[in-house]
Amino acid sequence: MLNLLLQVWGGAFYLLNKILFSRAERSLNLQTQKSRLMLAWICYLIGLPPWVFIFISEHNWIAAAVETSGAPAMIMGLIAARHGQESFHEHAWLDRLAKLMVIAGLSLSFYDFGGLTTLNQILELGIAAGFLVGTYLMARQKPQGYFWLIVGNISAASLMMRQGYYVLMTQQLLSMIFVVDAYWVRQRKGASHNA
Repeated sequence: MLNLLLQVWGGAFYLLNKILFSRAERSLNLQTQKSRLMLAWICYLIGLPPWVFIFISEHNWIAAAVETSGAPAMIMGLIAARHGQESFHEHAWLDRLAKLMVIAGLSLSFYDFGGLTTLNQILELGIAAGFLVGTYLMARQKPQGYFWLIVGNISAASLMMRQGYYVLMTQQLLSMIFVVDAYWVRQRKGASHNA
């Protein structure tokens, strides 16, 4: 029962995050876009604890550390949505904290498994690349972040399927629809501004 509750909690808020990113990209009003982006980052933070718990319970140390290290990037995204990009230099310590967490997760995983020895660890590296790079770029409002989120979604869906977390697998696959939509809208906006 706890397993299902954690999946629904984490999956629902991460999916809502992607829906809000997509809706923010489609916003014509700057204030509406700003409020949707802020709400998206808040949903991301609310959905974080169950994902970390599940990853730790499965000894997915890389993914657990990466998800945890994503919190500073999420906070940076929330700050940027509220105060603008110029606020980044004031919070550089969050960036350093995120990097330290990734190193800790990799070290713990390699220690626990005796190196890079399992398919799950490889999928975790895909989650790490997609989640960290995607969240980092999204916090800086770079459209390439969406591509990396898709890499993370595919890796996470595969890992969740292998470990029997079908609600989270489904959520990751559904999230990709909204990530692709947000990317497509952002690219169209960029093309129309350059024309």
